[in-house]
Amino acid sequence: MDWSDSGTILATRRHGENAALVEVFTLHHGRHAGIVRGGAGRRRAPELQPGTRVAVSWRARLSEHLGAFTLETERSRAALLMQDRLGLAGVSAICALSLAALPERAPYPDLQAQTETLFDLIAHTPAWPLAYLQWEMRLLETMGFGLDLSVCAVTGTAEDLTYISPKTGRAVSRAGAGEWADRLLPLPECLRGLGPAPDDEILQALQVTGQFLARYLDLPIEDLPAARGRLIAALERHSAAVKSN
Repeated sequence: MDWSDSGTILATRRHGENAALVEVFTLHHGRHAGIVRGGAGRRRAPELQPGTRVAVSWRARLSEHLGAFTLETERSRAALLMQDRLGLAGVSAICALSLAALPERAPYPDLQAQTETLFDLIAHTPAWPLAYLQWEMRLLETMGFGLDLSVCAVTGTAEDLTYISPKTGRAVSRAGAGEWADRLLPLPECLRGLGPAPDDEILQALQVTGQFLARYLDLPIEDLPAARGRLIAALERHSAAVKSN
């Protein structure tokens, strides 16, 4: 069996003496792994970095086998981010969450296309953290845990939506919250696509999406992939640096 596709490398690790096991988030075949012969050598290492967009061909005798990859670099993003710690943290978080959340070999073309766009934004503009937040929301939606922030779950109004239920993922208005307000999560405007989305607000919104990612992955929030925690820490440092200047 064989197929050809395109996608971005999520992870690479040594396999045996000379080969590498590479996982790629492909457009039509989802998160898929394969062996790259000679992938453990120094010559191939720069080509197999997470975040690298590749044209990929996969071949195996049977569909259930691991199979072998032939990869050709289409876009090397790592080189553009070598001096950008925040950008590298963003790439690492996307890769780690994709590996943790996406089932193997299940295609999600819409999410994959948004992921490619986000990788390119990280490599080319400093205004990407809002797009990253929107990607986490799309990931939740794709996995069946989408947030409903259109109207209040209690009153049905679309006005003064200030909270979100940690149980249902639905918005709640100030009036609808009543005495239960202290049990609800804050609803930053940027989660609804409103306002200028400053760094502090994006960080607050990521605390909200983190709650639902942890529920989907059946983990305490502190046990979400460490790369996501490092991204949030990097965003906090970046926000503090901006404020001090």
